[in-house]
Amino acid sequence: MKQILKNTYLDSRFFFIMACFVAGYILSYIFPGLYIIVSMLFVVFLGLLLFDFVILFRKNGIESSRNLPEKLSNGDDNPINISLKNDYNFKVKLNVIDELPFQYQKRDFHIKTELVSGEKKKIHYTLRPLQRGEYLFGNLNVYTTTPIKFISRRFQFGNEAMVPNYPSFLQLRKYMLLAFSNKIFEHGLKKIRRIGHTMEFEQIKEYVIGDDIRNINWKATAKRSQLMVNQYQDEKSQPIYSVIDTGRVMKMPFEGLSLLDYAINATLVISNVALKKQDKAGMFTFSRKVENKVFAERRPSQMNKILETLYNINTDFVESDFSRLYIDIKRSISQRSLLLLYTNFETLDALYRQLPYLQAIAKNHLLVVIFFENTELQKLTKKEADNTREIFEKTIAEKFIYEKKLIVNELLKHGIQSILTTPENLTVNTINKYLEIKARGLL
Repeated sequence: MKQILKNTYLDSRFFFIMACFVAGYILSYIFPGLYIIVSMLFVVFLGLLLFDFVILFRKNGIESSRNLPEKLSNGDDNPINISLKNDYNFKVKLNVIDELPFQYQKRDFHIKTELVSGEKKKIHYTLRPLQRGEYLFGNLNVYTTTPIKFISRRFQFGNEAMVPNYPSFLQLRKYMLLAFSNKIFEHGLKKIRRIGHTMEFEQIKEYVIGDDIRNINWKATAKRSQLMVNQYQDEKSQPIYSVIDTGRVMKMPFEGLSLLDYAINATLVISNVALKKQDKAGMFTFSRKVENKVFAERRPSQMNKILETLYNINTDFVESDFSRLYIDIKRSISQRSLLLLYTNFETLDALYRQLPYLQAIAKNHLLVVIFFENTELQKLTKKEADNTREIFEKTIAEKFIYEKKLIVNELLKHGIQSILTTPENLTVNTINKYLEIKARGLL
């Protein structure tokens, strides 16, 4: 009985009707004839209330379960599915309340639906996690009411579960096809025009419009009486390293995700693309010291190794030591490699402090410095200025945006390639740069 009472909830209309009866009995002192009418209505109300209670609790009328993914994808919409079944012999209204992980700080989440007798239904919602780590889901609560709607019965399904939130593996599927073709027309990616090739021969094929006429194989053409060309493929098994700055400059948030998480998601995708291109993929992080090393390899388990390493990376709120980065790269990476360095420079002075180390790294490796546009400043420059303070803020914002462009030019002047990108376009622009480098044979 205690358990039944624990799961019984009175609807708001119950209290409204009770207040009406109290008012009716008070009025009956003034109008005595009203007492009999109010009493008869009260008996009817108690009968309906008892009937509502009996039909709700006479059987276990609702079945439900929640289907969670094995792991969540950070920064993406992850589907959560709930199955419902009505075992009552009448139509019921349901209010489904799922106990979400504390990271969402959402206590008013609920989904309302209804089921006829014997009906099965699946409902779903999506969650967009913004922090890597463990997410604890609590109980699934289904509040059920009959057409009378005086009482609600809570069905609680105790399926607490802990789900880890990993870097965005859903992006791997989105960009999978990019690993197999240089003809990029989707996802906002630019088409890469091949202006050269490595000396790795692949096959002889028929000429089609767009093939480089310098690759015509005249002997094969004479034998087949039609134009034939030599086809070359990118040189394979080149080391591709993603180097992630975990210093305080990467803590800045955009759209709920930190710059570090954008870099982590891009690292996961570019590593997958590199492996599909038959290159070697690796990664490491740096701040006060270099750590989380995954040396560039082509093993089948490499992607899982990178994913598990990325899962535990966090910023340490200090200024990163680029001298330590240079020393470690010189000591541990002997083969010329493509280094995709994810960091952030807000001013030219910040760049100048680290430029000698970047130049030293670029002498032995192909270094690409990837840093971020400040989208908040861009919004500020597009806003109309109505007073002196807003004019001042807009001018300062334009100065910082211009300084970012000067940083690109300064890096280029010293022979260092760079990518200046918005956080949401980081993955796309990084893939573009990698494909461009492969197409031009720069590595």
